[in-house]
Amino acid sequence: MTVSQRVPQAAPSSASDIPTRKIARRLIPFLCLLYFFAYLDRFNIGFASITMNQDLGLSMAAYGFAASMFFVGYILFEVPSNIVLGKVGARLWITRIMVTWGLVSAATIFTRGPGSLAGLRLLLGAAEAGFLPGIVVYLSQWFPHEERSGAMGMFQTAMPLAGVLGSPVSALILTHMHGVSGLPGWKWLFLIQGLPSVALGLSCLWLLPSRPAEAKWLTDAQRASLERKLEAERRATEAGGHVSLRQVFVEPRVVMLAVLLFCLICGSTGIGFFLPQIVKDFGFSTVKIGMVTAIPYLASVVGMVLWSRFANHKDDRIRYVAIPTVLAGCGFLLAACSLHTPVVAVIGLSVACVGIFSTFPVYFTLPQTFLTGTSAAAAIAFVNSVGNISGVVEPAFIGWTRDVSGGFTFMLFILAGLMAVALVLCWRFAAMVRSGAVASPLKRQSV
Repeated sequence: MTVSQRVPQAAPSSASDIPTRKIARRLIPFLCLLYFFAYLDRFNIGFASITMNQDLGLSMAAYGFAASMFFVGYILFEVPSNIVLGKVGARLWITRIMVTWGLVSAATIFTRGPGSLAGLRLLLGAAEAGFLPGIVVYLSQWFPHEERSGAMGMFQTAMPLAGVLGSPVSALILTHMHGVSGLPGWKWLFLIQGLPSVALGLSCLWLLPSRPAEAKWLTDAQRASLERKLEAERRATEAGGHVSLRQVFVEPRVVMLAVLLFCLICGSTGIGFFLPQIVKDFGFSTVKIGMVTAIPYLASVVGMVLWSRFANHKDDRIRYVAIPTVLAGCGFLLAACSLHTPVVAVIGLSVACVGIFSTFPVYFTLPQTFLTGTSAAAAIAFVNSVGNISGVVEPAFIGWTRDVSGGFTFMLFILAGLMAVALVLCWRFAAMVRSGAVASPLKRQSV
């Protein structure tokens, strides 16, 4: 029996019947704004550390340990949070996530030392857990497979945009708000950047429909066409072999993707937590640190959008993860060899940023090429949890290497090595695709 005989055939839907541009205009800017503050609240501790470490008496290793506690909370609650999201709907659960993380981020002003800072970072990670994988699943309920990486690319530009806009703004807050009402600048940083997340979370109740059936801005015909298309893709994916929820966590393809994400997040975490410190070592003022730190992120916005659009209609998606991984590795190597030449080092860091951030929009479409429904949601949460283990071990280790070696050269060589490991994992996954172990929904629908 052929695949086409096994899969119930849905009424065909032409591309013009699917209002993807209309959906993108209504959802992506708002989701991008949510993720902007998620990324800002996660990594603004990197800028705060410029003055906070001295105020609290933190060594670089102690700072790295406290920063890493975010990922402990994140990992522990990631899968449970995503399962709850699937049961109660995106609107209510994303509201809960944003309100709690905004309050915890703002509460960092009450930290008194390494212990309280680590505890608040732990709570922040628990509060944010489930947000990114939940949005990935949410977008899969609105965008067909061939449009998904483009949608993910637009959504995930919030990560580098948080660096582009957040870096200079954070520097200005540290400089000009210092001493206002008797508070140091780093406390104002957490307060000013944390509270907007609470307001945005509450606005989800009115602005974020849980599924296409609730989108009053779509016509009945548009909703029906979209649902037919997504249902046909779901059935095509299931025709390639069903993976139960229990099997997801030991499925070799899922485990391989989890280790791959670990390597990639090591790169983005190293940049997020330590880029301001690297630039500080160039001898720049706080305001200039903010301006220079924005450069790699600005390059990443352009690179991410262009690359995700280029990869959008490509079938062999893992190749479009591997190529920017090579770029990231080369950038880290260039930066490692040129830290005494700031201009060249910033170019290397910019190349590394472009490579790292360009992998994510394509990467997060991979689990849904062979999983559907709850299994896909659990798999995305699982790989994101494993990937974020890097955030537990990396900051403290890098902080220790900085204290011991007096610089960041060793860190950058390690990140380049991890990009090489990521490239090997991409090659192995591609070999599985070529052997027929993983087939694209696009291919199966055309069988």
